[in-house]
Amino acid sequence: MNCPIDLAAALPEADRVLFQNLLAGAGAVQRRALAKIITLLESTRADHRLRADALLNALLPSSGHALRLGISGVPGVGKSTFIEALGLFLVDRGHRVAVLAVDPSSSVSGGSILGDKTRMERLSVHERAFIRPSPAAGNLGGVAEKTRETMLVCEAAGHDIVIVETVGVGQSETAVAGMTDCFVLMQLPNAGDDLQAIKKGVMELADLVLINKADLDEAAATRARAQITSALRLFGLHGRSDRAHHDETIWHAQVLQLSAATGAGLEEFWRVVSRFRDLQAANGALACRRHEQDEAWMWERIHAGLTQRFRAHPAVHAALPGLTAAVRGGTLAASVAARRLLDLVATQAPPVPH
Repeated sequence: MNCPIDLAAALPEADRVLFQNLLAGAGAVQRRALAKIITLLESTRADHRLRADALLNALLPSSGHALRLGISGVPGVGKSTFIEALGLFLVDRGHRVAVLAVDPSSSVSGGSILGDKTRMERLSVHERAFIRPSPAAGNLGGVAEKTRETMLVCEAAGHDIVIVETVGVGQSETAVAGMTDCFVLMQLPNAGDDLQAIKKGVMELADLVLINKADLDEAAATRARAQITSALRLFGLHGRSDRAHHDETIWHAQVLQLSAATGAGLEEFWRVVSRFRDLQAANGALACRRHEQDEAWMWERIHAGLTQRFRAHPAVHAALPGLTAAVRGGTLAASVAARRLLDLVATQAPPVPH
């Protein structure tokens, strides 16, 4: 692979300056460069997309060295409070932390609703931390379209811990688990009172289950921890031997109690996360997970790009209103309309390879 300096040499002068400032080390200059590059990544303009692609390729060799931590959970579970407490805990120990907080989007302006940056006031002003709130903009899963790319840029800037916080609704758990090294699912103390509320699919994604606000009702939190631990054990043993469950070379999801408001349990949480990282790196699971995530990311972008090009196709653009009206009016089956639109694209000769 070409080194980043070689790739950067081909960049326009303005982007080459951004590249150099990003790798210059922590400080106001790097922070401005980081924000500008992320803005380029999030832009929908074609010229900005080309510049962002070139910058991303140049920065790629400098990325990939951080621990990627995903945080999800229902609204009100205390994700932002926990992330600020964890972030301050980590920067005090010499780490550089980047937080990519994905907010729900306003249907009116398209902007972020929750404003995570304003809810992490102490962490947002720390020189060793960087917080980027991004609206989900209607993206399925509640994860901003450019979150993966933003993560790579933050890593290239030297942030060794990257935290992705999601909306916590719908498919967000699957989305964040598919782009991070360790997925943490947060629960409230009363979550264990009704095991019917524990969705097996979501629980199977979790590397750690964290019961927050344990200080409000310690008995309920303890009960929830025991019940969720039992449920995870049942999920884990389904289809495999008890010997595999006790294999210390394989990570098994754990349940922890914590109070983000008081900070109680933060040290234990980070000790467990560090043990998870060391074990996954030693048995090769971490590298395998990232390779699979990169391939899935490629196909995700292919699907998104094909959909965008399909809608922009002149023949599709012309035929879509009439066929949509026929489907809505009940005079044409949706499957028939879809095939007709796809046929319009298929009849066009493919472009000549460059």
